[in-house]
Amino acid sequence: MRKPLILVGGGGHCKSVIEAAESTGYSILGVLDMPEEVGKEILSTKVIGTDDDIPAYVDKAEFVITVGFIKDPTIRIKLYNKIKEAGGKLATIVASTAYVSKYATLGEGTVVLHQAFVNAGAKIGKNVILNTATNIEHDAEIGDHCHISTGTMVNGECKVGERCFIGSQSVLANCISVGDDIIVSAGSFVRKSISEKGIYSGNPAMIKFKVK
Repeated sequence: MRKPLILVGGGGHCKSVIEAAESTGYSILGVLDMPEEVGKEILSTKVIGTDDDIPAYVDKAEFVITVGFIKDPTIRIKLYNKIKEAGGKLATIVASTAYVSKYATLGEGTVVLHQAFVNAGAKIGKNVILNTATNIEHDAEIGDHCHISTGTMVNGECKVGERCFIGSQSVLANCISVGDDIIVSAGSFVRKSISEKGIYSGNPAMIKFKVK
């Protein structure tokens, strides 16, 4: 029998994870959020403490990080490390309407939301968000702590580095690579491999802001 979940972080992404987790049969023990949110409810789930309470639930539940990531994954990474240091286990959630090939792999703490598709040979890292209706094609690789946003197409044999955000409705052409710490704005078409840290947008995607 699998353990219930503790969700770490409130907000909109937390609501999406609650729905996805419940759709696949998980029970949720509660949410850990900011001190001022304790006692409130997110959907039907109560905020029962803060992230300082993580050690109290290590033996009672598995954890899912439910803070979102658009521009900066720092908070998600900090919470991931805090859970691991406390001896906690991160659950991997696949929504009831998502499809993950038996020949694909998902890292711990990854969440695959509704209507997402992960094809054969794909490798998804740790603490990744595959948001609603994403398509990760055959043999693609997604690094740790990434967010692949709604409706994005990552085509076959693409490689996305760590800590990347790929915005909604973006398309990555076959066999291209995206380096670490890159943000691709919504609706972009990445035709060629990109490696310089920064924010990319457009068709073809070009760097708009460089990051040191």
